[in-house]
Amino acid sequence: MIIYNYLDAIKRLVPKSEFNFPDLSDLGSLDWRSDPDLRPTDEAIEESLIQLNEEYDAQEYARNRAAEYPSIAELTVALYDTDDKAAIETKRAAVKAKYPKPE
Repeated sequence: MIIYNYLDAIKRLVPKSEFNFPDLSDLGSLDWRSDPDLRPTDEAIEESLIQLNEEYDAQEYARNRAAEYPSIAELTVALYDTDDKAAIETKRAAVKAKYPKPE
């Protein structure tokens, strides 16, 4: 899944850069306004974009887990009730098994 764009990729490479980018899908429209020596190459921007999206994809298991983990309310109740605590631990274990962390 693609979640980032060229703007994100450039900001990752040169965080305090200034530029105008009227068409986020066309690197040719990039109007660099910072120090010209700091302007990343189109290839560096493309690679940064690929890395950002790969990092996002690699965390899919964590997003899936977070969506199914017990709620804060359930965890709060479990602090005071041992039966609820056991149920929470069982639920968390099931979610972790369903969405294992990649090696």
